[in-house]
Amino acid sequence: MTAVRDERGAALELASVTKRFGDFVAVDDLTLTVPSGSFFALLGPSGCGKTTTLRMVAGLEQPSAGTIGLAGRDVTGVPAHRRPVNTVFQSYALFPHLSVLENVAFGLRRRRARQVRERALEALDLVELAHLAQRRPAQLSGGQQQRVALARAVVNRPALLLLDEPLGALDLKLRRHMQLELKAIQAEVGLTFVHVTHDQEEAMTMADTVAVMNHGRIEQLGPPADLYEHPRTAFVANFLGQSNLVPGRAAGSSADGTTLGVDVGGAWVRVPAVRSVASSQRVLVGVRPEKIRLLGEGHQPRGDENVLGPGTVVDTSFAGVSTQYQVEVAGLGRFGVFAQNVGGSTVHAPGDRVLLAWDVPYTFALDGHEESDAGTLGPDDEP
Repeated sequence: MTAVRDERGAALELASVTKRFGDFVAVDDLTLTVPSGSFFALLGPSGCGKTTTLRMVAGLEQPSAGTIGLAGRDVTGVPAHRRPVNTVFQSYALFPHLSVLENVAFGLRRRRARQVRERALEALDLVELAHLAQRRPAQLSGGQQQRVALARAVVNRPALLLLDEPLGALDLKLRRHMQLELKAIQAEVGLTFVHVTHDQEEAMTMADTVAVMNHGRIEQLGPPADLYEHPRTAFVANFLGQSNLVPGRAAGSSADGTTLGVDVGGAWVRVPAVRSVASSQRVLVGVRPEKIRLLGEGHQPRGDENVLGPGTVVDTSFAGVSTQYQVEVAGLGRFGVFAQNVGGSTVHAPGDRVLLAWDVPYTFALDGHEESDAGTLGPDDEP
């Protein structure tokens, strides 16, 4: 399929978009630009406003305030069927009485397009299903049905393709396979994809840019690696992966100003100044679980490391590529630690006394007035 790119720069522009349902504000003064040809993800928990945003872009909801632009055109009041947008849903929404080919061709026939069969077959070839063109949806697996739904959306060559939790109904192994396929298809056809999901791994695997949403606003936006390594709020640090966040008090900087010193429960922890967004003495010091080394009896930290503890291992879980630990440090709480399983690595048992050590550059500092558990999900929460 020939790549389609909008050379005007932005495929989607939201300007001060707000959506209210009575007294409830679902989307709060949202301004956002999605570049043409990009794979963009709106990531957040249930109720954060991401699906409402998608529905407003699709024309299924009207904003209470603000404007929506698609491919350089204001479509705020334009009905859904007249917008250059297609949506792929989790439910597939295929017509059971039509063949795979006719499902893909349906939109082209309604628009009285030319070369309908050729274009439909080309779209099916893109998703590697041309050989199943004459089958009915019921004769396909879940992953195959999702690819048919994608081909049906892509064949119309919209300015924007919306993906609404498209992989949620698939099992874990197939979902991971489809993540890579979707990313490859987007790169090949050059369409702009906006993907709505609550799955952090899915967003980071597929998207060029991720916008983390919370309470109708964007907490942070950027490339996945940047959000993961440089979170600017406790919500982002906890929701995008896992983080250990502990309160501390800023107590000075290095002579050259490159490092911030923080008192954490009586221990001296150094934070690179470029990784600190704290604006007062009260800070939250953070480090990702996979950055920490556990040092057992007889092992000493290096002089250039941050160190906390000693603490007590309270849980050890084997997770294939890593062993995951929970370590209780008196006065500071519980830390998660992920140790990669490599030959000869020490496995610490519950009850072992250990030090927690990590390289200074892996440390970050957030506003200490935030809740350290913001963005975490409890056992009764839904993502």
